[in-house]
Amino acid sequence: MAHPVTVLISGGGSNLQALIDRQAGSSYEIVQVISNVSGVGGLARAAAAGIPTRVIEHRAFASRALFDAALGQALAESGAELVCLAGFMRILGPELVQAWSGRMLNIHPALLPSFKGLHTHERALAAGVRVHGCTVHVVRPALDDGPVVVQGVVPVLPGDDPAMLAARVLEVEHQAYPLALDLVASGRARVGDATVELAPDQPGLVVHPALAGARWAIAGAPPVS
Repeated sequence: MAHPVTVLISGGGSNLQALIDRQAGSSYEIVQVISNVSGVGGLARAAAAGIPTRVIEHRAFASRALFDAALGQALAESGAELVCLAGFMRILGPELVQAWSGRMLNIHPALLPSFKGLHTHERALAAGVRVHGCTVHVVRPALDDGPVVVQGVVPVLPGDDPAMLAARVLEVEHQAYPLALDLVASGRARVGDATVELAPDQPGLVVHPALAGARWAIAGAPPVS
């Protein structure tokens, strides 16, 4: 049984496209895409896939609470059981997050808990880390907080600039988000208060091809295809 999902976006929707491309045969079905910005590329991607769309402009509301209330009503009306934030550039209030506790996912372009917030690739390079990546996590009221579902790992290579590193991270994002959503929707990932418990055969890790042969790579972690 495919569980209905609503995806929230603010831009071009490349992670939305990854979710769309991998939903066939999965445990989820995207039933609506909601954007807080009109005319963005993600809306066109959804329309091309025959997925209903809706725009709720945050600028049309006098307060964050009023926007959250309108968004919450739209989510309820969509019939969704799960919500995915895919490049959704608004911080949601605690009431809305609590209403979807354990049922709302986000993808962040860093290996949380490192580099919360913005400019993650620049900060990773400045810190001199050897690996970087992305994290799909359960949304909690605090920014970029919540139990980890899946992480994607990429190497930081000599000569990298933020754009080069971001492109490499995006490769694993497009693998990690559909995997994480399918794990949660199918029940192979069980959301707890502080952690997500994965089924024994699910490593919860996507490894970039440049790292797949590393001696320390976790056995069974799927490389980016």
